Amino acid sequence: MHVLRYFNILKYQKNMIRFRLKELIADLEFRTERRVTLEEISKATGIHRTTLSKIANTRGYNTTTDNIDKICAFFDCKVEQLMERVPDAG
Repeated sequence: MHVLRYFNILKYQKNMIRFRLKELIADLEFRTERRVTLEEISKATGIHRTTLSKIANTRGYNTTTDNIDKICAFFDCKVEQLMERVPDAG
């Protein structure tokens, strides 16, 4: 009975994770006064450039915790600075 109730609650909750990769890039560019590319981040983290592009540009993109950890290490930031949980508008 509890499982059914849980799934009914989930059916009506529309939330998603929003990545703030573009904002972190912009902040780093401002601080260092130079351009920071996805290619640079890719080489430093080992995350494929296409994956970084999807994280930055695809609404609701799902990535691994390993990638999240690598990006946080690159930017020297906390997880909550990279991503946030927000209600889905749709």
